[in-house]
Amino acid sequence: MKTIKYPNKDTWSEILKRPTREKKNLEKIVLDVFEQIKKDGDKALKSYTAKFDGAELKNLLVSKQEFAEAAAATPDNLKVAINNAAENIFKFHKVQETEEEKIETQPGVECWRKVTPIEKVGLYIPGGSAPLFSTVLMLAIPAKIAGCKEIVLCTPPNKEGEINPAILYAASTVGCNKVFKLGGIQAIGAMTYGSESVPSVYKIFGPGNQFVTAAKQMASLDGVAIDMPAGPSEVLVYGDETGNADFIASDLLSQAEHGADSQVVFVTCIDSLIDDVKKAVLKQLSELPRKEVASKALDNSTLILMKSEAEALELINEYGPEHLIIGAKNEELFMNSITNAGSVFLGNYTPESAGDYASGTNHTLPTNGYAKSYSGVSLESFTKKITYQRISKEGLKALGPTIEIMAEAEELFAHKNAVTLRLNELK
Repeated sequence: MKTIKYPNKDTWSEILKRPTREKKNLEKIVLDVFEQIKKDGDKALKSYTAKFDGAELKNLLVSKQEFAEAAAATPDNLKVAINNAAENIFKFHKVQETEEEKIETQPGVECWRKVTPIEKVGLYIPGGSAPLFSTVLMLAIPAKIAGCKEIVLCTPPNKEGEINPAILYAASTVGCNKVFKLGGIQAIGAMTYGSESVPSVYKIFGPGNQFVTAAKQMASLDGVAIDMPAGPSEVLVYGDETGNADFIASDLLSQAEHGADSQVVFVTCIDSLIDDVKKAVLKQLSELPRKEVASKALDNSTLILMKSEAEALELINEYGPEHLIIGAKNEELFMNSITNAGSVFLGNYTPESAGDYASGTNHTLPTNGYAKSYSGVSLESFTKKITYQRISKEGLKALGPTIEIMAEAEELFAHKNAVTLRLNELK
């Protein structure tokens, strides 16, 4: 990890750079896979699964027997934990349901919106070295609450063609039974274009590596919506004199172990805390099973000493982190001043892993600075809103002249005529 003290503002964009990726090569790979899927359907999907995952598949769809075997293979204590997390996630997302009110914008002119579920959604669940069964809960639960008619879940198999049991148990627990053994680009391609086995969907959700991210972005150019342009995971931790170096180090490492391309940043105004955190990171890193992955992520990471809390806040908002952990005495200042972050964790006893798993908030969040313009996944992500309006005869008499004048000023005379004809009939 690099240490930077009192950086000038004109250097912030450089020191806050995310790890770079070669986009041109990614796009070509994605396009080639997509074209093959459009041409050969299931045959292409099985071929790419053999090539990228080393699994020779007869069937892409997970069978009822495989679900039953997965339930039997999932330890009881993990089942209890999954059910507890699912309950909290359900509670948090259920209260996000809203009823739209009818508004009379002026007498006789009534407008409103109707919330409707997206009918067909696709969920991508990473399943490589870290099978993210928690993401099943984060995506399938709000999809179910929203009332999505068809939920398609794709997750990569291991070399034996099997899905991690916890992923299948989590899926069955929340009533998501259409699960396909597909990962990476081919999973996104299958949900975008469909095949003999896999239905196409209207919107794709879920995190993934750089290939999945590039595939989602390419899919969005072909008429399929995506949750957000998310990439490698990241966290920014702020600590003041109340900060606990061991806690801070554990939060930095919990993000670093996600992948070699993850990024972690620590910001403080306390010089001595920098060294304490460094020592704690090295001590805890040596004990991690995934220390090689975390070590590579730490190469992309930075410890930054700032002059004041106000300046630190400005830097945090400039970075726009996916996860933001605040351990500060003046918590209210941060609460009121943060404008760019995916999810915020307040206090020394609120680890980022709580949001990743079980507190109830959603862990599918914008990365790579997109927190400046995107929200994380919520119930609203699985719905769309249709506007309605109804105008009475009296309402049109009152509003009509305004429409006529505006349409004529824009030289759109058919627009004007649509009102004029009705007004004349009312006379």
